[in-house]
Amino acid sequence: MSSTVAVVDYGMGNLRSVAKAIKHVAPGENVLITSSAAAIADADRVVVPGQGAMPDCMRELEIRGLREAVERAAEDKPFLGICVGLQMLFGQAEEGGAMGLEVLPGQVPHFPRAAMQGPDGSRLKVPHMGWNEVHQMPDESGKPHVLWTDIADGARFYFVHSYYVEPELPDVIAGSTNYGIPFTSAVARDNIFAVQFHPEKSARDGLALLANFMRWKP
Repeated sequence: MSSTVAVVDYGMGNLRSVAKAIKHVAPGENVLITSSAAAIADADRVVVPGQGAMPDCMRELEIRGLREAVERAAEDKPFLGICVGLQMLFGQAEEGGAMGLEVLPGQVPHFPRAAMQGPDGSRLKVPHMGWNEVHQMPDESGKPHVLWTDIADGARFYFVHSYYVEPELPDVIAGSTNYGIPFTSAVARDNIFAVQFHPEKSARDGLALLANFMRWKP
């Protein structure tokens, strides 16, 4: 029997690419792009993509009446956040002073301009755009999260962002990346897994992560 994964449409995400990638790795599942709170509530799994400015994303989530549905999904369903879908799980964002959902404690700062230097002293551009390594962090069992299954530590994923999450609780950090500074590129807690990079644009390893999410039973 197939299950339903809701890709939340609040007007700000790379929805079709995400849905197409999920359908590719889980062809027997029902992949639904939706702006319906009821459909999100009924779904077995929820994916929240996002791109653009955090204040715009939070405003659109409110306008479309989806905030409560997303918050409830983050409580009890297998939940995958992508890019701004990661950032909105936290609190105060430096971008426009926006306040996220506060599902996880922490902030969303901008890359510090003074620290944007490569190992050779060259200036690093912001936004951070392109492929970069993700180093897997062990969970309480001492092992990487199950969503890293069949993905090598240090595998490269595709990023596009100027802001990053700064969790208050180190134990939620599931992945770290270096771009001028080390920053959190993946978080995990209970039924939540969220990433700063775009798995739908990250070739084999991105598809492997999506396939792992579709099999995940937290």
